[in-house]
Amino acid sequence: MIRHIPGIALLLCLALAAPSAQAASKLELDTRVRATLERLYTDRAEARSLGQKAAAILVFPNIIKGGVGVGGEVGEGALLQGNSITQYYRVTALSIGFQLGGQAKSQVIMFMTNEAARAFLEGDGWEAGVDGSIAIVEFGVGETIDTNSIQDPIIAFVFNNKGLMYNLSLEGSKFWKINKS
Repeated sequence: MIRHIPGIALLLCLALAAPSAQAASKLELDTRVRATLERLYTDRAEARSLGQKAAAILVFPNIIKGGVGVGGEVGEGALLQGNSITQYYRVTALSIGFQLGGQAKSQVIMFMTNEAARAFLEGDGWEAGVDGSIAIVEFGVGETIDTNSIQDPIIAFVFNNKGLMYNLSLEGSKFWKINKS
């Protein structure tokens, strides 16, 4: 337990220091979620094509991540099914290892099958890499992806990075249902 205190302290500091990443009103979060998804679709037509095929889409407009050896991240988002927001979530992660810096990022996770979406929805604190494997889509300059060749049941886009951070992984990210009134 004692060895986890620095990481927990860092995660709490991130949570308190990042009001834009959390505690947004329902209306503010809804607006940010839809704007983030539209920005991804505008920047990458392939993402729109995949989104149209997805059973559900989880959108986190602003995740704050930071660390020096021990790191953490936190953010709030929403799950869309069809064009409706059906549930709100918080993502948290704690990591130990080579990392230095801080960043803000947006994250969109597409559940491409009904089974993957159902497993996520029925989970109580779903964890990436444990409860489901997520394929991260990366684009290079001028590159595209063939949306017909992607067979992964869960696909993630991480974009809009601000700041420097070495470590691109969703492993260990924990997704919790939250109530937005």
